[in-house]
Amino acid sequence: MISKIMSIGLKGVEGYHVQVEVQILDGIETFLIVGLPDTSVKESKERVTSALYSFGQELIDQKIVVNLLPSEQKKNGPIFDLPIAIGILKSKGVIQSKISASTCFIGALSLDGTIHPFDGLLAAALAAKKLGFSLLYMPYDANLPDMRMDGIEIVYVSSLHEVVKHLSGQSILHLRSPEKDVGNSERSFDRDFSDIIGHSFAKRSFEVASAGEHHVFMTGPPGCGKSLLAETFPSILPPLSNESQLEKISLYQLAGMEIGVINEPPFRSPHHSASSVAIIGGGQNPKPGEISLAHRGVLFLDEMAEFPKKTLDMLRQPIETGKVTISRARSIVTYPAAFLLIGAMNPCPCGYLGSHTHYCTCTDKQIQSYQGRLSGPIRDRFDITLFLNSVKMDGNLNASIETSASIRERVQAARIRQYERYGREICNGRVSYELLLKTSPPSDRVKQLMMQMSMKKQWSNRVQVKLLRLARTISDLKEEEHLSEESLWEAMSMIQSNEHYRKERRKQIVRE
Repeated sequence: MISKIMSIGLKGVEGYHVQVEVQILDGIETFLIVGLPDTSVKESKERVTSALYSFGQELIDQKIVVNLLPSEQKKNGPIFDLPIAIGILKSKGVIQSKISASTCFIGALSLDGTIHPFDGLLAAALAAKKLGFSLLYMPYDANLPDMRMDGIEIVYVSSLHEVVKHLSGQSILHLRSPEKDVGNSERSFDRDFSDIIGHSFAKRSFEVASAGEHHVFMTGPPGCGKSLLAETFPSILPPLSNESQLEKISLYQLAGMEIGVINEPPFRSPHHSASSVAIIGGGQNPKPGEISLAHRGVLFLDEMAEFPKKTLDMLRQPIETGKVTISRARSIVTYPAAFLLIGAMNPCPCGYLGSHTHYCTCTDKQIQSYQGRLSGPIRDRFDITLFLNSVKMDGNLNASIETSASIRERVQAARIRQYERYGREICNGRVSYELLLKTSPPSDRVKQLMMQMSMKKQWSNRVQVKLLRLARTISDLKEEEHLSEESLWEAMSMIQSNEHYRKERRKQIVRE
């Protein structure tokens, strides 16, 4: 008798169907696993044999053949321990009940039959839902939040005995309780926007960036507040939704890193000495990089000009698509990478171009060479460009200071309007141009204004789309149903170019 049990294989966070075929034959005692198993899968035969012995089933004078389909896909990890054991019990007649093809089994076995979690457990669970399974048997992990997913029933099991009991119709202890849902962890922040003196325009720009997930580029002299603004930015981001929390946990699990506060958007700030593999992801056994660990959150690149130009150019595709595909000789994996990019750099090698307090000593050639470390396509992908300057420490700047909590409320309300408009969890900064025009068609006056400014400034098509997206976000913050002309003017003020640097340089040359 050949038994067929369904499971899941993982390529990164992407899952695919794996059918575990088990046949027991008379003959010399053998346990053979075929279907491109790696070492961890081949070792399953020892774990499964011991677990079945503890269950009371000995495999004596029997030839067991396990085939993992599809045969052309390389299988890895202990994820197939449980389905292999269930397949053997089904073939031996221990399990009499019918097991539907819509039922999935995942889990690693210990020698005494206990079922343990494994790296990528949450990614496999999310893949089970996407692949259309209606019932999932998986190990219980106290470190994971309660996964309530529509369309799939999850049965948490701790041993092989519990699986067999449940398959035979007996009830088992429910291992998940509402108190274990760590998704409701309280968020606390070390910094608040009310503590930042001045920079009112920058704060407004960051509010717009947070509401619509727009990328921000900052430049200015040392000590003007670039890093402070970026590090305070997470305090105005809304908490993650349940789906986003699960995506975050699955990526951090695969990377083997501490998750932190579950419902807080990730904030990653790699050093400029980090390798391209650390930023993008990969390695001999591909793992998520910084851009994937920043998924649904923020990637802050401080001193951006110090990063290798090749590494920065690798960001271009993930910024557009929201995912990164890593191709290796042994495998091809895809990780999500929908992050909000914040970049910061000095305007010149000495750092004081445009400063009100210091004199720039750089030549035009040095300035051009330094700014050229960021390619044009990377600069063009930033939605908001800010030139910051030092703020005078006087008492008048403490008036009408707004807290991060009040800004976060407006941001969250604006995002809810966007989700309702587009019918899914997506913001203006990522929505397609076609859907943006369909849901928010600009008026004739806005079109005319856009055409006039584009001809005057010689803006590319990407910049024009960027303006419409920014204007739509500003209108959402103002609770306006239609894209207004005032919102478009404010969006234009947030898009600056290197003209600022050239103007400041001309001023200094005249002073010389």
